[in-house]
Amino acid sequence: MSTITKSSVELDELGKFFTITARRIDAGQSAPEMFSAAIDATWHRLADAPAVHQAFTLRHAGRRLAHVESAGSGFVSWVGAYEEAYGPLPEVWFTDADGTVDAEALARYRESGEVWAEWNCAPAPGDGDDLVPVASYL
Repeated sequence: MSTITKSSVELDELGKFFTITARRIDAGQSAPEMFSAAIDATWHRLADAPAVHQAFTLRHAGRRLAHVESAGSGFVSWVGAYEEAYGPLPEVWFTDADGTVDAEALARYRESGEVWAEWNCAPAPGDGDDLVPVASYL
């Protein structure tokens, strides 16, 4: 039995994130930034079961998606597309892997409608086997 609970908020939000990912890729935009540690932790658990992960991404994005390193910080540009499809971001997007809500970041989002954050990963089309590092400095 999988440790992923299909009714979990994090898993539901990951599915929405993958749907937004597919729309952005189809529109020629960059993949969205994964800035929620809580949702990313769920993604990591899901990726530990490759067949389940593949079925999940196919169901929500219509394609396979890989989890890739993509560190950065700044304005999170996909939030408007999420809000148009699903409404305001829920609290879980501002929650760390231990379940602690960043109340300050959540309040800023609720006041401004914008998210400024740090991230260290993003989805990429495929299963990750065909990805090549952009540059190597070794």
